Amino acid sequence: MKKNMGSADKIIRFILAAIFVALYFTGTVTGTAGIVLIVLAGVFVLTSLVSFCPLYAPFGLSTCKVE
Repeated sequence: MKKNMGSADKIIRFILAAIFVALYFTGTVTGTAGIVLIVLAGVFVLTSLVSFCPLYAPFGLSTCKVE
């Protein structure tokens, strides 16, 4: 896996994941929408940790700095 996520992209994903988790655990979003948000938060954290987004790959996108 070639890295295709820059630091700004990773930070934004971590912030969104924290917001999604907070919305779920405060009871603001419940039911199916809450479960979807928790799964999405998990995906955001995982992709941020490995610096690879599988949705970027087919389109040739990359938010990494050019070396």
